[in-house]
Amino acid sequence: MFVNRTEELAGLRDAALALAADPEPGVVMVVGVGGVGKTQLVAQAVRRELAQLFPDGRLYVDLEDHRRDGVVDLAAVLGGFLRALGVHKDYVPGRLAERTALFRSVAAPLRLLVKVDNVQHAPEARALVPPQGLLVVTGRRALPSLLMDGAVLIDVAPLDDRAGTELVRRWYADADEGTATDVVRLCAGHPLALRAAVEWLAARPQLTLDDVVRDLTAGRYGTGDDGAREAMGVAMGASGGAAQDGVGASGGPAQDGVGEAVDAVLDAVVAEVSDDTRHLYDLFGVLPGTTATADLLRAVGATRVDAGLGELLSSRLAVLVESADRPQRYRLHDVVRAHARQCARALPEERRRSLLRLVVDFYADAAAHGDALVLGSRFRIQPPPVRPLAELGAQEALFTGGADALEWLDAERDNLQAVVRIAADEGWHQEVWRLCESLWALYHSRKHLADCVESGLLGIEAAQHEARPDVEVRMRNQVARAAYELGDLDRAEAQLDAAAGLLELAGDPRLSGVVWESRGLIALARGRSEESPHAMGERAEEARQLFERALAANRAVPDRHGVVVQSYNVAQALVAGERWTDALGVLDEAAEVARTTGDEPMLPRIDLVRAQSFVGLGSLDRAVAATVAAADRAASLKQFAKLDQALELLAALADRAEDRPLRAACEEKLRELRRNMGLEPPAAPPA
Repeated sequence: MFVNRTEELAGLRDAALALAADPEPGVVMVVGVGGVGKTQLVAQAVRRELAQLFPDGRLYVDLEDHRRDGVVDLAAVLGGFLRALGVHKDYVPGRLAERTALFRSVAAPLRLLVKVDNVQHAPEARALVPPQGLLVVTGRRALPSLLMDGAVLIDVAPLDDRAGTELVRRWYADADEGTATDVVRLCAGHPLALRAAVEWLAARPQLTLDDVVRDLTAGRYGTGDDGAREAMGVAMGASGGAAQDGVGASGGPAQDGVGEAVDAVLDAVVAEVSDDTRHLYDLFGVLPGTTATADLLRAVGATRVDAGLGELLSSRLAVLVESADRPQRYRLHDVVRAHARQCARALPEERRRSLLRLVVDFYADAAAHGDALVLGSRFRIQPPPVRPLAELGAQEALFTGGADALEWLDAERDNLQAVVRIAADEGWHQEVWRLCESLWALYHSRKHLADCVESGLLGIEAAQHEARPDVEVRMRNQVARAAYELGDLDRAEAQLDAAAGLLELAGDPRLSGVVWESRGLIALARGRSEESPHAMGERAEEARQLFERALAANRAVPDRHGVVVQSYNVAQALVAGERWTDALGVLDEAAEVARTTGDEPMLPRIDLVRAQSFVGLGSLDRAVAATVAAADRAASLKQFAKLDQALELLAALADRAEDRPLRAACEEKLRELRRNMGLEPPAAPPA
């Protein structure tokens, strides 16, 4: 039921109507204590009018899922927005500035409604304002700098006695008005607490509203210790440190009474659920992340999971997360989660750690299986997981195939990062670096570069604790590659310097190979940034020597895929140094090994560098033929980024050859490809 929000809905409607008529984007800020109904208010407004005002699409994110130590990973948020707008994963860049630019480009012709929950700071909101349309943010306090920017403020207060009583009497039409009012006051007018209390009562038909009032008033269910009350007061009053100044959403005193009321109701509800459901509730309080699947809950020892989840949902303690194409995920409302975590602190320490260990082991094995499916037989230090994939899913496999595994890893990304941190806190060092190594499949494929740096640093510490120089080299190289892609070449080189000092102790020559490869890529990047042709030549020669060392390391194992990759890198360095004929010889050998070993994905890359070599030699016909081969292979393998590169190069070659029909055909193919990849959104449907 939805009552007493007429004024707030009117404010949202009027703001949206005014902003919809303005070509400039607008911002509406909806504030109030946790669980007071901000999300429900916005959902009502969207259903009633906002969806029609902004017909080109809606984007949503909860920033709490992307907050690390108080800072939001905006690059990850924008990456999700870009994929939601249809941009293919191969076209989502790695850096925040590039993602911001692409978001503004793709969204420019669209009138979008962007909904962002749990905003704490104005810059978080500003980064997500669409070029056109409306940004609606929710939070627990007003942000003065956003108001100075022109944002419209909608303040959502707890229900007053009249509205709360009306709501209760809609559920219990024959309820005495005085009794209904007493229930509202005991719940401090807080909709979440009120709904939980009424849902709890509905499951116990032998009781009446008078019983609820009497039992809550008498404190039959307990009110929790002072620490729990204090924590709930903070949770209700503000997120993070927002309540430190004692100012609530409307500028008045923080509503500690609301937190106490919700605490009392949650104590009552949780005390009466079944033992299995209470166990689930405790598990949610222990989990490092914010969501859980039924498979995870079963893996950590929960029984009657489906029934327990049903009871949590019907009691309004848990909600189902929207994820139509993935396993169903459940989460507690953030206010309820704070209560669950307080309850979990009462568990014996040994019990809490044993549950956490089961969670970490589940994710470590699942991530390892996902990595194997996404990146195949790449070099790994850790052995394959002992548990087969089938054991991790009770009713069906968590994922099947590489694409499905990558989607699962991405959907679990925030939980996985939280698990790495908790494993580090608990001193489970082997699990930390195992997770970090496996998550390279996700970091590299979806460009979660900040995550890669954060977890990689924890992986380095774990390797040092275990005295594993081989693992430390791997972890430092992963951090270096992420820093390289972020453009922080100095940080990347510093990590590689430290890794190089450990190579004699690391053992496997492939570890030397990955370090030399990363150094070579940095040398080429530095050469491209220098204007002097002489400097470029020196950098190209430096890179060639480094790639040759990496090639020798892979031949020593032997790792035939590594041989193909490093040969390709050597050829790139030779092309950068204008040694075209030498590059062609290396590429011919690499292509032969790739064909022999079935390393088909490398062939389009080889063809593109071969085409560049022919361009350098002035042989346009052979350059065109190599580029066409690259385009054909990339298209058949669905390597869309490589297909884009091939078409761009082919268009440039057609221009040099003054072949206008070929250039026009390439440009049309490029436009079609980029439309299909989401870089050029289709025209908005007619009104």
